Amino acid sequence: MTPEQFSGAVLDWYDSHGRKDLPWQQGITPYRVWVSEIMLQQTQVSTVLGYFDRFMEALPTVQALAAAPEDEVLHLWTGLGYYTRARNLQKTAKQVVADYDGHFPCDVDQLAELPGIGRSTAGAIASLSMGLRAPILDGNVKRVLARYVAQDGYPGEPKVARQLWEVAERFTPYQRVNNYTQAMMDLGATLCTRSKPSCLLCPLQSGCRAHQLGRETAYPAPKPRKALPQKRTLMPLLANGDGAILLYRRPSSGLWGGLWSLPELDDLDALAPLANQHSLQLGERRELPGLTHTFSHFQLAIEPWLVAVEGSVPIVAEGDWLWYNLATPPRLGLAAPVKKLLKRAADVLNAGEPR
Repeated sequence: MTPEQFSGAVLDWYDSHGRKDLPWQQGITPYRVWVSEIMLQQTQVSTVLGYFDRFMEALPTVQALAAAPEDEVLHLWTGLGYYTRARNLQKTAKQVVADYDGHFPCDVDQLAELPGIGRSTAGAIASLSMGLRAPILDGNVKRVLARYVAQDGYPGEPKVARQLWEVAERFTPYQRVNNYTQAMMDLGATLCTRSKPSCLLCPLQSGCRAHQLGRETAYPAPKPRKALPQKRTLMPLLANGDGAILLYRRPSSGLWGGLWSLPELDDLDALAPLANQHSLQLGERRELPGLTHTFSHFQLAIEPWLVAVEGSVPIVAEGDWLWYNLATPPRLGLAAPVKKLLKRAADVLNAGEPR
């Protein structure tokens, strides 16, 4: 296929089968498209739908996001994972308000320089919300193009990425680029899926090299696998007489940066120093079912203990510690496994069975 035939086939398919009713496709603005694109990084559309609506209801404009407390932003993001995305989201909002008077720049290179955006997301914002001709290369589009040209090599390698960007640039049309961009993402999400692609329904099958070779799932080449290191930590849930759990805010950089979490200890012997730090007396302790959380680069085995404590100070003085009331929880950003453990603690304290 020529580039014109390629984009024409994609657009014809989009007119009949493309997705046109997603929340961020309604009342399109650069802000709405940008938030959706950041949420969709590493995350399925079905998961993002509820999060996007809640986020837009709470923070409908880039100005509102820039002015919001960080805890509110992280609370709205809790459960989506990859929390650096949320922190970069607010950094970008503040920069857009300060440097661009609240308007996203109409330039792909300037967009790509904003925190957490990068070349592909910049292309999506520019093409979907501004109608600018800008190629994209998100995970779905990589898969479509890698199969179409039978691109050898892992797309994460710079040489392979450059080759795929050249393909993306060649096929991106000059007309209806917003529809073409959405169509390419839709093709990868609905037909050209990672396993069991629906090639017979694909508008590109006649020119698809991987299909001609009968090796669709061989492309793109997977990332070379490495065994994930295993780490272990003990997380105490210190529960006071009011049914509140002691949490602390993690440093803004690093793992779960800026989120509220449980203390992490090497073993139960470290409980006493922690209790002394907050003038608490340790009481009954109970081990809860363990939890394993997988990060991109290691697995964390969590050993949770519910520990009753007594103390005369109802509010922790330090700004990075607080008592989290299980009955009326505050709006905070919580690490996903911590949220699960707090739910288990609530079940036990309410005399229910841990879930």
